[in-house]
Amino acid sequence: MNWRKFTRTGCGLFAAAVALMLAQASLVAGEVTTQAYQVSKGARAHDVAADPAADGPVWYTAQRQGALGKLDPKTGDWEHIPLGEGSAPHGVVVGPDGAPWVTDSGLNAIVRVDPRTHEVKTWPLPEERGYTNLNTLTFDGRGKVWFTGQNGIYGRVDPDSGEVTVREAPKGRGPYGIATTPSGEVYYASLAGSHIAHIDQDTGEATVIEPPTAGQGARRVWSDSQGRIWVSEWNSGQLSRFTPSADNPAAGEWKAWKLPGDDPKAYSVYVDETDKVWVTDFGANAVLRFDPESGRFESFPSDRENANVRQMLGRKGEAWAPESGTDRLIVFRYGSGE
Repeated sequence: MNWRKFTRTGCGLFAAAVALMLAQASLVAGEVTTQAYQVSKGARAHDVAADPAADGPVWYTAQRQGALGKLDPKTGDWEHIPLGEGSAPHGVVVGPDGAPWVTDSGLNAIVRVDPRTHEVKTWPLPEERGYTNLNTLTFDGRGKVWFTGQNGIYGRVDPDSGEVTVREAPKGRGPYGIATTPSGEVYYASLAGSHIAHIDQDTGEATVIEPPTAGQGARRVWSDSQGRIWVSEWNSGQLSRFTPSADNPAAGEWKAWKLPGDDPKAYSVYVDETDKVWVTDFGANAVLRFDPESGRFESFPSDRENANVRQMLGRKGEAWAPESGTDRLIVFRYGSGE
């Protein structure tokens, strides 16, 4: 069977079996309920992005199978949308247009998938740049797409004009996670460079911001509702926070918290609408939730070995995690406080 053409929609018996499996997989830990969804074997689901609508689809990058996955959380049905020959998608976000946007390291291109027709549109990076190892993308406050490449680049796509701009990162190799604050400011993290950077949207210049812990391996970044930048530090096993000053987004104060356990490996970070911070810890094979007010971590270990949860994203009341090592998507449902 050609998996690229395979969809589980309409398979009544299978859907019933999936529903039973999902019910059995549900766990309760305090106010958080978890549920697991099995997707394509061998997909190595890398990053995930949930449509903002409560009953909307959840998109994930099937990195090893060159496709964008689409999960229906109501039924457990999933399907794959092929992105092109040689595709190896990494990051995915839902843009302001409601469509999933992808950084595809195999195609060396930014990709948009129409959520209804599944039409695939690509913005290739200039050929002279060569392989950039595209990583993650974000929309700024002006509707432009900013992206990172671990081979030492960052750049921008203008969806209206189609213009693609690529820039050299100020300290070379390493640009990895990238995110936007509520006011539209863009920050990225450099894993190899062990720093974060702020991008000036007018000039395109990136200003390096050095965390206080040397060699920490800043991997991913996310903003809370106040525009504070949360950083997952892979090498140090810390969760850190950068609070920009009111008059200079590239200057401010740092604070850090060590993740619990003997050998934490903080991979990704995501901040939900209640300003709780979710961190994926490869060392503990768990997802952690951090309360900045109490300074307390809650741990939600996977029930399978080597889950390798990569970038989390979510929507109101839900935090979604891709277990790249088990080909599952996990949703953590929680009270939003409203």
